[in-house]
Amino acid sequence: MIPCSRAGNSERALADITSAPLRKTSLYENHVKLGARMVPFTGFSMPVQYSGVTEEHKAVRTACGLFDVSHMGELEMRGVYAGQVVNYLVTNDIGKLEDGHAIYTCCCNPEGTILDDLIVYRATKDRYMIVCNASNHDKIAAVFAAAAKEHCEFVDRTDETALIALQGPNAMRVLDKAGDVRHVLALPAFGFADARILNVDVTIARTGYTGEDGVEIFCPWDDAPRVWEGLMQLGQEHGIKPCGLAARDTLRLECKMALYGNDIDETTNPLEAGLAWTVKFDKGDFVGREVLMNVKEHGVRRKLVGFEMTGRGIARHGYPIKSAKGEVIGAVTSGSPSPTLGKNIGLGYVPVGNDAIGTPILVDCRGKDVEAVIVKTPFYKRAK
Repeated sequence: MIPCSRAGNSERALADITSAPLRKTSLYENHVKLGARMVPFTGFSMPVQYSGVTEEHKAVRTACGLFDVSHMGELEMRGVYAGQVVNYLVTNDIGKLEDGHAIYTCCCNPEGTILDDLIVYRATKDRYMIVCNASNHDKIAAVFAAAAKEHCEFVDRTDETALIALQGPNAMRVLDKAGDVRHVLALPAFGFADARILNVDVTIARTGYTGEDGVEIFCPWDDAPRVWEGLMQLGQEHGIKPCGLAARDTLRLECKMALYGNDIDETTNPLEAGLAWTVKFDKGDFVGREVLMNVKEHGVRRKLVGFEMTGRGIARHGYPIKSAKGEVIGAVTSGSPSPTLGKNIGLGYVPVGNDAIGTPILVDCRGKDVEAVIVKTPFYKRAK
């Protein structure tokens, strides 16, 4: 088995109501028994919260939390030329990966804007797993399937793979009780390995999207309930709590982890989104390279910045951002209260020249201009 990746969620998607039948992950009954509030999300019925966003958020920062992110997409590429095909489709340099290691990257269109942000895992030189956001599964699957034709084998593993994220400072203590995972405990960030826990064969990756230490556990779809229940039981003495999509959103926002559909999409490029570090121009040709090289040479016109609200108000997705003089210069992409910092924070694109740390701005909160200031990000970074 090979693992999948981090999951994201958007404020808009959390409130998405659709007439299409909702799918259920194999952990649906576990969520219901734990009293989760279930909401439509990217075609699935997913838990948005259990005991409360703040309580779940703080559990991950101080103890550990358990997330169901089985809705994510897992796409496999196999064959002698699989690595070359994947490397052409993404911005980061897959050629530098070693077996058992993964890398965060963007997948762009020919115009240089972001189709999705991904994690690519190298199992061997001839076998890779690409993990995409649930909302982009069909789009990314089509891109990789088309590129694989006549070059390598493409297999969609999404429907057979479940994903459970165990995150927080006590996560590894809980995992250590679940089986012989000494080799997993020694993994570096973005490393992964096969293991057997709770009598289930899994793949465990030292990844996550909360800003805390922890792992993501990938197992056969039907075995996920056994793994979930076992980890919940083993984690009781370590303060474990089941966590929903809402806490995952506040956790990733504090760490300025981009959320597709909010902070990045097909109208944004990696350079303006603060993801220039994922774009390796010296690796050779890749989709969008020419356009992105032109952007690099001429400079971006706007940047994704973080800000703190200094006035009374909560920034929400889509709220206008104004200069101190009251001129609209951008819009909020993500915003919420920060349970860790006790402040209201947000992200948004502003023109270059208005992006310096300490620059005062205004956020139009439903017709009321509320003072804010651009600050250094990430807002929160865990101690090593």
